[in-house]
Amino acid sequence: MPAAAESHHGAFGSDSFGQFAERVARFFGTPQYILGQTIVVLCWIAFNTAALGGLVRFDPEPFILLNLVFSTQAAYAAPLILLAQTRQADRDKFTEEKTERRHNRVEHQMKSETERLLELLESNTKLTSQDKDLTEQVAKLTREIHALVVKPAEPAGG
Repeated sequence: MPAAAESHHGAFGSDSFGQFAERVARFFGTPQYILGQTIVVLCWIAFNTAALGGLVRFDPEPFILLNLVFSTQAAYAAPLILLAQTRQADRDKFTEEKTERRHNRVEHQMKSETERLLELLESNTKLTSQDKDLTEQVAKLTREIHALVVKPAEPAGG
């Protein structure tokens, strides 16, 4: 878990019970748990349906005790799973808000850089225009100087 998410405390805080609930909820969804539960149920049913050496069956058909065990398990599992989901949702919300802040910051930086580039482009356009104007003025002055220097000499005394 990232350090930022660890420092975030949702509605249930970072208490040990909440962490326990998350571990239990994660375990309920594993193939190991489902396989283990299946094996226990099969053994339970097999033991209680077969009279193994005259042993007393502690939960004869219709397996009321097994039903009670599943009901009790479900009664505890559902709130633990909901608690774990709530804590995960809080972490997801925190991460989403953090990501949104980062995106907003990047967007603001990009907008600022774009504006700066536009200013530089306008400045470059003005400088290019000024350069063109100065070049034309220099060419005009060069022509005028050339015309004065090369000007045909007027006859003396005319």
